[in-house]
Amino acid sequence: MRSIRPSSTTRRGGRARRGTSPVLTAVALASVLALTATACGSSDDTAGGDASATAAAGDGKITIPDDIKDRLKEHGIDVDKWRNGEWKNWDRDDWLREANDYINPIIEDLWDPDRMRDAEEPEQEIDESDISGDQGVTDPTPEPVQAQAVPPSYHASAPTSGKVFFDSPEGTMVCSATVVQDPANPGKSNMVWTAGHCVHAGKKGGWYRNIAFVPSYNDAGRPTAELEGAAQEEVAPYGVWWGDWAQTSDQWIEQGGSTGGDGASYDFAVIHVTPEKGGDGKSLEETVGSALPVDFNAPAVPDMESVSATGYPAGAPYDGQKLFSCEDRPGRLSLDTSEPTMYRIGCSMTAGSSGGGWVAAGSDGKPALVSNTSIGPVTSGWLAGPRLGDEAKGVYDAVSDKFAGQ
Repeated sequence: MRSIRPSSTTRRGGRARRGTSPVLTAVALASVLALTATACGSSDDTAGGDASATAAAGDGKITIPDDIKDRLKEHGIDVDKWRNGEWKNWDRDDWLREANDYINPIIEDLWDPDRMRDAEEPEQEIDESDISGDQGVTDPTPEPVQAQAVPPSYHASAPTSGKVFFDSPEGTMVCSATVVQDPANPGKSNMVWTAGHCVHAGKKGGWYRNIAFVPSYNDAGRPTAELEGAAQEEVAPYGVWWGDWAQTSDQWIEQGGSTGGDGASYDFAVIHVTPEKGGDGKSLEETVGSALPVDFNAPAVPDMESVSATGYPAGAPYDGQKLFSCEDRPGRLSLDTSEPTMYRIGCSMTAGSSGGGWVAAGSDGKPALVSNTSIGPVTSGWLAGPRLGDEAKGVYDAVSDKFAGQ
């Protein structure tokens, strides 16, 4: 979760287009490459588009298809050097940031239990007094709602929830995310919804690296002390799923900031995932047993009785190891009169809950994902998330279409 303040950098004069047509964004290079022999050879390790399967030669060494090698060379990426630590080079000239630059090679066993446990929430620095209350439609600040611990097992209580892990220039980071339905692959979705700032740094940076999703993280809700030295299956009982494709909005890439409200109205992303170790042929949805529909035409705020936000808050007093949720009647928050008004609820969850799903009765009256956690004040007390409209639907449909029939 990002705290709010006006960015110290003036926004660009022009804004990304918006209108009634969906904005198809971040047509990413799908290049999930298994970097150990045990992870390759399965069709599940193959990304969409022109990328072909990584294969193991007879001597057990990895062979990378020529088309993928050529694309990696275009970006100056040597696969062996990347696996051995070159991904830690965050030199701005080499940091891929454009919509079609997304590359996320699998590094098997990188996300072990200790590394997951030590991942930190995205930085928050700002105080609530920086919010301007006279822009657009903004309702009074909601009363704080104390987050409630989700009862374990999380797989039984909230099967679509999980954590997104990634590496940034600041170190290992963590967000929350939700398994969502894939209209092109009903009942077999490999799609995850999260915040844009959990996959891309915005206007001053590029794509984060080693992005992976862990459904039902710490499913038994064990305390941090008991997780030290825990086996992988205890922390990630349903596996580690690497992002072989990620898309976010043009607006987030062009306007988003690591702190503050810039780009917050478009702070959403969709990740398509594949199992780290090849899997058993089942999709993510089949593995966890559930996926939420996404409603891009949710009722207006005055017509919404309540919304429930779920996530793994990591900022004090939380430690990121347990799942929490808040339920409240939403209000409106406007940071800029030229951008869509956001949803806002009272909630004590802190950073680390970013990207977590907001669920409400959709336009058909059934539970659906209607937003995700984006921003909140440094002192906590409330959360805000974008209203999902045409731009969000464009991102969602593009990912679904890319993997249709696979």
